[in-house]
Amino acid sequence: MQLAVESPRTTEYRLFGQVTGALIEAKTGNAKGAPLVEAVDWNKRLWRTLAADCMDDRNTLTEDVRAKIISLSLWVSKYSRRVTREKAPIDPLIKINRTIMQGLQG
Repeated sequence: MQLAVESPRTTEYRLFGQVTGALIEAKTGNAKGAPLVEAVDWNKRLWRTLAADCMDDRNTLTEDVRAKIISLSLWVSKYSRRVTREKAPIDPLIKINRTIMQGLQG
């Protein structure tokens, strides 16, 4: 029996794709209330996890890249509150995720 194992980069890309898909679905469906909050919260949890990983000294990314990911995570968290509480557009969250996905592909 042979097991296929995807690289961490592939796993991250796939997860970003799923989360971004949920954000796009929330946008196109004009989601409000719980469906919107669930999509935005999933995205925040993804970014929180990335930030926590970047705070680990065993992370092999450069210090600069790690700092930038942590900074983006803080921005995502703050902006997400605007989306769910003030009806700010969800587009910036989708855009930033797509940008990260392009980097993961590259």
